[in-house]
Amino acid sequence: MTLTHLPPDVEDKPPTLEVPEGGEILTWGNSCIQLHILHGEDTAPRLLALHHASEPVPDLAGLRRSALPLVELALAGDGRHGTAGKRHVDGRAAQGLRLTAVVRSEYDGGNRLQIDASDAVSGVEVSVFYELSDGSAVLRCWTEVRAGAAAVELEYISSLTLSGLGHGTDWEERFGLWEAANPWSGEFRWRRSTLAEHGLYNVGMVQYNQVGSKNRIVTTSTGAWSTGEQLPLGILEDLDTGRMIGWQVENNGAWHYELGDRYDDVYLTVSGPTAEEHQWAVTLNPGERFTTVPAAVVVVPVGGLDAVATELTAYRRRIRRPHTDSVQLPVIYNDFLNCLMSDPTTEKELPLIAAASKLGVEVFCIDAGWYDDENGGWWDSVGEWEPSLNRFPDGGLSGLIGKIREAGMKPGLWLEPEVVGARSRMADLLPADAFFTRRGKRIKEWGRYQLDLRHPAARAHLDQVVDRLMADFDLAYLKLDYNIDIGAGTDATGAAGAGLLEHNRAFLEWVSTAMDRHPGLTIEGCSAGGSRTDGASGAVFPVQSLTDQQDFIKTPPISAAAALAIAPEQSGVWASVEGSMNAEELAFSLSSALLARVHLAGHIDTLNEAQLDVVREGIDAYKRLRTGIAASEPSFPLGLPGWRDHWIAQGATFPGIAGDEDSETDRYLIALHRRGGLAEQLITLPAWLGPNPLVSVAYPSWGSSAVEILPGTAGQSAVLKVTMPAAPSARVMELRPA
Repeated sequence: MTLTHLPPDVEDKPPTLEVPEGGEILTWGNSCIQLHILHGEDTAPRLLALHHASEPVPDLAGLRRSALPLVELALAGDGRHGTAGKRHVDGRAAQGLRLTAVVRSEYDGGNRLQIDASDAVSGVEVSVFYELSDGSAVLRCWTEVRAGAAAVELEYISSLTLSGLGHGTDWEERFGLWEAANPWSGEFRWRRSTLAEHGLYNVGMVQYNQVGSKNRIVTTSTGAWSTGEQLPLGILEDLDTGRMIGWQVENNGAWHYELGDRYDDVYLTVSGPTAEEHQWAVTLNPGERFTTVPAAVVVVPVGGLDAVATELTAYRRRIRRPHTDSVQLPVIYNDFLNCLMSDPTTEKELPLIAAASKLGVEVFCIDAGWYDDENGGWWDSVGEWEPSLNRFPDGGLSGLIGKIREAGMKPGLWLEPEVVGARSRMADLLPADAFFTRRGKRIKEWGRYQLDLRHPAARAHLDQVVDRLMADFDLAYLKLDYNIDIGAGTDATGAAGAGLLEHNRAFLEWVSTAMDRHPGLTIEGCSAGGSRTDGASGAVFPVQSLTDQQDFIKTPPISAAAALAIAPEQSGVWASVEGSMNAEELAFSLSSALLARVHLAGHIDTLNEAQLDVVREGIDAYKRLRTGIAASEPSFPLGLPGWRDHWIAQGATFPGIAGDEDSETDRYLIALHRRGGLAEQLITLPAWLGPNPLVSVAYPSWGSSAVEILPGTAGQSAVLKVTMPAAPSARVMELRPA
């Protein structure tokens, strides 16, 4: 659809990119974050600076030239000014915006700023929203756009646009960009590179009246797995001062962010799907609206990655859907990993149920295969989700679930709701438009079709499935998996990327309504392990799967680094154990989960009494610790782990709990794993612990001789010395001020 423009004498006067000297500056924020917004009759509203309140106010006059509009906006047929190539900045409509209103309001625990602006050429109206909770250094933002008298087609709109990031600095080498690859079974692989190492340079063309290099650093995710390759997170670090600015995109599908140079400065723009990268576009008829996915940005002048993780964790807890699971943190056993691997039967489950009960497990989840009457050939026939008739003799699945209850545990089941196998009856019974299609053809991926949760028949089918399972089995737990990536989306009602985004939103709404209908039900989010570990999913699911990694030796770098992406009390960590493991190996596997969520796994029925004691001790230790996990502040005592590191440390500060004699004071917990290398490791402790803190080993009981405090002197922090002769081995240590 083409734009309906104003007469040529108006349209042919593009806005200049040079910001005029005039205009007013609006300052808004809280005790942690300050925003300075320039606006005027001859300029689009621009975010000149975003800084921590403890920092000096930046050179606002010097930032005028490189400042971008509050929102970047691209309309079909409208183009850009002052730039070329693939960058999503300097859109004609964005430069044409003029302020129309400023609205300040309050919400529970914080304040909201709404900036309204309109473009005279296209008639588009935008509202940019900023939210700040009291005492938080995390700014949440999103954009709403509305068509005026003429229809428009959106091809790009930012959730966050932030410029002035490198003002007055030699930013090429001074700034390091932290990004995280998220490969299947090797998730949360953070690395830092300078902007120059990423290929972004100041090429010197600004002195010739050019905008900049026209290059960019791009991180984008395509398709339905939001974190199938990269995390929707980034951190820009000033390597001279340690100051950090971090951001996250909150979408359970496609997303994009880019950093580029502009007038000797650096900008960031963050969005959901785009036309260029994701086959996304939205046509807005007069009066229609579109709202972007949210984004969040955090500013920490000191404290580094620990401070970023602490602020983002607190923010994620605030925006998360309340659920009792997030406080209770029950111990879960799941029969899949290194055990039944989608082949459950009554005969195989009963020994596992007995062992789980002995170990103190609270939720027993039967994973994939409970519906399988084809002896493993079910992959492309799923969709009805009826219990198998031949796997569970003597009472069927209901009888087996009764055994779980008799053993003192609550039951759970695995489900993959978004897919229907090509051989399933549901593929024919449901309407054709209840499935993803592209160019008139139903999309099949790995023998499966994708339900479109925008369609009432698709939602009704899944509602019926969940309600039937709850009525028949009174489940406490559902694990929702998603093991295909359906690609760009569905073009049944418009652009493929727009169809995917609408489905993403409908899916999370469906999950929320399912938990609303069944208040006692906990739903776990899983997607081929950690392929949808994003902020939108984290705001809905009480607990999420981190990985499919089956090697317990490779789990610690995943679990230790996860805290930058997800709150610890939501991080489902596999603790896989079985009878061939020695005591140190059992403790190593359990320790990976003790500061997060225990997803016990493996052939626990093969453990002898001594091994059962080791695992039971770990679970008992977790039950003592879990009261502090939901309020803990993550840290990285040895920095973010490398995939092949010999020593890996996960840390957490547990705030004191009033009235709890054992936990009234703040505590510092460290889960330390040794996979090789030297037998001794030194860890510098936080200053608040004092020069000579008290240390004890929370798990395993035989590990007390491994730890020693080297007291701090002359204002220096104390150092923890840990010796572990065996590899692999692990210790979970608790430290308190003396």
